[in-house]
Amino acid sequence: MGILNKVFDLNKRELKRLDKLANKIDALAAETERLSDEQLREKTEEFKARYQKGETLDDLLVEAFAVVREGARRVLGLYPYHVQLMGGISLHEGNISEMKTGEGKTLTATMPVYLNALSGKGVHVVTVNEYLASRDATEMGQLYEFLGLTVGLNLNSMDKDEKQAAYAADITYGTNNEFGFDYLRDNMVLYKEQKVQRPLFFAVIDEVDSILIDEARTPLIISGSAQKSTVLYIQANAFVRTLSKDVDYSYDEKTKAVMLTEEGISKAEKAFGIENLFDISHVTLNHHINQALKANVTMHLDVDYVVQEGEIVIVDQFTGRLMKGRRYSEGLHQAIEAKEGVEIQNESMTMATITFQNYFRMYEKLSGMTGTAKTEEEEFRNIYNMNVIVIPTNRPIARDDRADLIYASMDGKFRSVVEDIAERYQKGQPVLVGTVAIETSELVSKMLLKKGVRHNVLNAKNHAREAEIIAEAGQQGAVTIATNMAGRGTDIKLGEGVRELGGLAVIGTERHESRRIDNQLRGRSGRQGDPGVTQFYLSMEDELMRRFGSDNMKNMMTKLGMDDTQPIQSKMVSRAVESAQKRVEGNNFDARKQLLQYDDVLRQQREIIYKQRDEVLESENLRDIVQNMILRSIERHVNVLAPAHTDEEEWNLQGIVDYVHANLLPEGGITLEDLKGKDSEEMIEIIFAKAKERYAEKEEILDTEQMREFEKVVTLRAVDSKWIDHIDAMDQLRQGIHLRAYGQTDPLREYQHEGFAMFEAMIESVEDETAMYIMKAEIRNNLERQEVAQGHAVNPKEDGETVKKKPKVNKETIGRNDPCPCGSGKKYKNCHGAAI
Repeated sequence: MGILNKVFDLNKRELKRLDKLANKIDALAAETERLSDEQLREKTEEFKARYQKGETLDDLLVEAFAVVREGARRVLGLYPYHVQLMGGISLHEGNISEMKTGEGKTLTATMPVYLNALSGKGVHVVTVNEYLASRDATEMGQLYEFLGLTVGLNLNSMDKDEKQAAYAADITYGTNNEFGFDYLRDNMVLYKEQKVQRPLFFAVIDEVDSILIDEARTPLIISGSAQKSTVLYIQANAFVRTLSKDVDYSYDEKTKAVMLTEEGISKAEKAFGIENLFDISHVTLNHHINQALKANVTMHLDVDYVVQEGEIVIVDQFTGRLMKGRRYSEGLHQAIEAKEGVEIQNESMTMATITFQNYFRMYEKLSGMTGTAKTEEEEFRNIYNMNVIVIPTNRPIARDDRADLIYASMDGKFRSVVEDIAERYQKGQPVLVGTVAIETSELVSKMLLKKGVRHNVLNAKNHAREAEIIAEAGQQGAVTIATNMAGRGTDIKLGEGVRELGGLAVIGTERHESRRIDNQLRGRSGRQGDPGVTQFYLSMEDELMRRFGSDNMKNMMTKLGMDDTQPIQSKMVSRAVESAQKRVEGNNFDARKQLLQYDDVLRQQREIIYKQRDEVLESENLRDIVQNMILRSIERHVNVLAPAHTDEEEWNLQGIVDYVHANLLPEGGITLEDLKGKDSEEMIEIIFAKAKERYAEKEEILDTEQMREFEKVVTLRAVDSKWIDHIDAMDQLRQGIHLRAYGQTDPLREYQHEGFAMFEAMIESVEDETAMYIMKAEIRNNLERQEVAQGHAVNPKEDGETVKKKPKVNKETIGRNDPCPCGSGKKYKNCHGAAI
């Protein structure tokens, strides 16, 4: 209790401080009200000038908030409440403001957004979908424009020029996906003028828990396609269908792990005509069988995915929405395609990737708002360094949250749910029914049809009218069945006469594994002091109860002779459910934390590569950088072929000559005589001096400007192609690293250690390739920087991937039998064409 009191005291102390500041803003209300529209607008220029002269945003806060508040009254007809001022201050300070549904989060954000936009560094307002981004940019944009600020909207459909204009605005609205993809694309451009984003300054994230917790493990991926055979997926699927549970494979419901038994392994070896499934040469086959098992046993149609227009479309487990274009990775999507008999699409190669965790941690200051964040406070503090401040409601909550009703079987539970809905429907009280899966919503819908209850179903198969259906859910007699998170960001306003009927009734058909999502469903009712009632119906057969030891409770119900018509309504059982949810949340937090530790290895490498890439783009003259690369390449090869600590008889001088001729100088550019009797330092000096002479000759052939562009073309191509290979290699290392734990070593430390060694090797190969192309390639007059491959945005969910458009890979125009452009004299197919 002591710890709890300290936590609550912290929130109390914060609220006291915020209250004092909000009182100062209140005190300016009368004075601000007297200003004319013109004078109010002039305040923006005055604040900007004061900021430029050295005043901080904190110094300007009270006056700026008062100006926005008055502007909102004049433009939007809305006047922020005292508690909204407190929420706005908390956002400006880089925290999360937890504000209940209907408390006006969108309006609250206008104050910190305006204040931070005065810096001229650009503020990003991040929402979960483009509909909300467009809505808020239009509605709140009127207020910002009235006050003299510019507003941009960043959409997926925009071209480079439109995006640059959107990012150049003082305030930019957009989705988390689009901001992240723009960052990745900016680090793949060939000219600095093609970049769209400015340095990341301040972001306000709406529904922050959805983006930073639920989607934290979602990597954003730019990918091109890798050609792989689809036959093996079909064969593996056909084989897996012949297996029986517990005989050929085992399945653990808690962990969702599925694996072949000894019997199953023997069957596989027989079916594929091999001696040992675990032989190194059968790694691919083994992987395909495992993915086919996973697809057939753990992935369910209309729960995890749906089949639409001959394609497998993933269903978001958190929102129940269809995630068009997203694909599971590691071949799982292809395995599901084989299972459902639809066309199998190619796997893809990753060209650039970042998780939301790492993207949003790059902002100088980050803040967010949601109705439910307190349960994840530890994660927000540890990973993002943000505190959760619970802002009080404007009016006391009048909603009646009833204790859970627990039934012995699912059948009994659903019968009672339908009875309850029908009763409320008869008297005209609106009902919102929350379900976890699509199939549940369809089951309840069928049962209601039999009862003659008219209703709307809102699930992933029918979300086109989402905002409209949710907005009407508070009208008299409305019955809406929705997946738990549907309609976030849309207010349910009560229709005429509904208050007298008890307000909106929210009925949950089962508990979600996260308390936050249950709280979100509850929060749909009872906004701004409205009446309302919430009731969850559970059964001993629900997934959460099955997975987390409800056997004792089930036995107790049977012993008491309770049948399906008698539910238990007990605080003890509700507490047991909550502790199960806490366990799941804890497991999920640990998984995200571990993922971040692994991802941090790639983050450090990405930052180094992107920084160096920027230097290449920004630099007017790369000559010194390229010559240093050539020198390091020479040093490496000479030290390997003629190590200083060994006898000269053991040196491979011919190897050095061959290396120089293949990579740096024309045939005869250096001879064995030049190197004999020299130590390794002297050899390096001789070769480097000749390389510099050759470099100068090249520069004489071209004009200086062309040589500078040639350096950039070669360096960018080397960096990009090697970085893509490196991401893929790191991904493969990551797949198998957990097996090191069997050898009593820490997989994370091994991953860091090997990842660093691989990064070093990649940097070396970038230097070697740059040196070789600069020194050996024939320079054409029509030099043009080329993308290594053209990617498309992929946004996997958990471990899934998105494909928006088919990638186009740039093809070389050199014929396979033409001389290689590197100048080696060999045919292209026998030289550099062999590697392509």
